[in-house]
Amino acid sequence: MKKDLLDLTLDEIALEIQTYGWPKFRSTQIFRWLHMGIKDFMDMTNLSKSDREVLENKYSITDLKLIRRQDSRKDETVKFLFQLPDGEMVESVLMKYKHGNSACLSTQVGCAMACSFCASGQEGLVRNLTTGEMVDQILAMSSLQSERISHVVLMGSGEPLQNLGNVVKLMKIINENEGLNISLRHVTLSTCGLIPEILKLATYKLPINLAISLHASNDDIRRRIMPVSRGYSIKELISACDEYSRITGRRVTYEYALIKGVNDSIIDMQHLAKLLKGKLCHVNLIPINPVEGSNYQSTNISHLNELTRVLLKNGIVSTVRRELGSDIDAACGQLKRRTLNEK
Repeated sequence: MKKDLLDLTLDEIALEIQTYGWPKFRSTQIFRWLHMGIKDFMDMTNLSKSDREVLENKYSITDLKLIRRQDSRKDETVKFLFQLPDGEMVESVLMKYKHGNSACLSTQVGCAMACSFCASGQEGLVRNLTTGEMVDQILAMSSLQSERISHVVLMGSGEPLQNLGNVVKLMKIINENEGLNISLRHVTLSTCGLIPEILKLATYKLPINLAISLHASNDDIRRRIMPVSRGYSIKELISACDEYSRITGRRVTYEYALIKGVNDSIIDMQHLAKLLKGKLCHVNLIPINPVEGSNYQSTNISHLNELTRVLLKNGIVSTVRRELGSDIDAACGQLKRRTLNEK
């Protein structure tokens, strides 16, 4: 099998071309072409024809195929369904903000976390994505929309920390000045809370934003809606996040998807405030998107505003995530499920 050049960092490409006795600057040329979205080695026109033929014979370039897209009529959000080289499919989302365009990437095909409010978890885990498959989600969306992507959120299908090696390499690649040049301060990684992996991520000391999918203020509710939490208590998880903040100096965001009648009481918010009091953290309240097969409903706006006031009164700063793509199967995994069901 040919080695995929989109899986490689600039330094790794430099090591590859040493084999052929090429000058080191050739690796920069190749890297630039790759991250301009070029898929055919013959289009790398500042390389000699013989060099291009070597690349074509020895290497491949991940090339995701667009299967389907949905464009929101409300807020310019676009959701894409891509086919991977092996025929599997993943979703990606392009979201527009005043500060720039943000790409929401999938890190796995399916997901093993099985959160009860998430469509991806209903599929189960199929496999990890390669680094190149994650990079190409950015390249493909940027090319299809003819717009630069400045922010990346790892909040699509999958648990990023179960694919930590490839995810860390992704960050190095997209941060490279010769490529996409995306600041790591503009990268957010969202995790269900795998404690050993959170502590391992901390050792890299990356200036990224860590978001913890908490979604409950007590273990009983969290274990009911998030099976992964049966292995870790909320107290243990928050302790790991405190250690992450100590090592990296970075604030942790706690995501809290509000489910009507399940985790959205005043008491829930009071408990949450008590858990997080004095921490280097922020709370992101998220009205859930309805998922087919689930009876969960989102908290209404008036009650949501009341909950933010409870947190603020108890010294916890929170924001309400802006709802994007509510008319285009916005929740993770929904567009893929709909497409497969139609087939």
